[in-house]
Amino acid sequence: MENLNFSMAAPGFNAVIGPSGVGTTSFARILAGGSSGPGGNALIYEGISSILYSYNQERLPGWADTGSHLEKVCPPENSDLKKELVKIFKVDALLGSRFSQLSMGQQNRMNLIRYLIQDFDLLILDESLANVDEALREIIVLAIKEMFPDKLFLYISHNLMEVARFCKEILVLNHPGKSKGAVVVQGRNYETGYTAEPHAIDRSMLEIMNAV
Repeated sequence: MENLNFSMAAPGFNAVIGPSGVGTTSFARILAGGSSGPGGNALIYEGISSILYSYNQERLPGWADTGSHLEKVCPPENSDLKKELVKIFKVDALLGSRFSQLSMGQQNRMNLIRYLIQDFDLLILDESLANVDEALREIIVLAIKEMFPDKLFLYISHNLMEVARFCKEILVLNHPGKSKGAVVVQGRNYETGYTAEPHAIDRSMLEIMNAV
């Protein structure tokens, strides 16, 4: 991923997608400032000073119940937001459980909540809703878009239809040496109350596949 140049306008729900092994997670970590990578540093971004990175299989302390942990890390002014997210993410009954006692899907939902209650300009979601059933994933994505209209999100997923439906701009990464390189494709950017347009989604999916 050398000499990669792209732009995505904030706010909104954008995405990064690519074939397995292309380096989407490495790319996300470079953006988040955790690694410079072999190609150098990422350039950061007008109006973005706080970047958070949430990823699949991240863990909370196993010795604390999840409710206590969320309470500890939640800024006082976001207490109501935390309660609303707990309800939407359907984890109310899990607040008394230790993180290690939860299923993988429950762990990912709980982990994502602790990022959403923080202050951020850009939140990177790297397979953050893996192992969550499709219907609940849709509820969560639409709720995030509605509750955080002024924030920028970068959604990393291998779910082609989901990315095409819910994201505004989609950065398609390819393996080094491929002639097409990286391409930005327009998604459908559905929000709460959308009317499904199957053919429009198909067009976006086809553009993504043609870019790989």
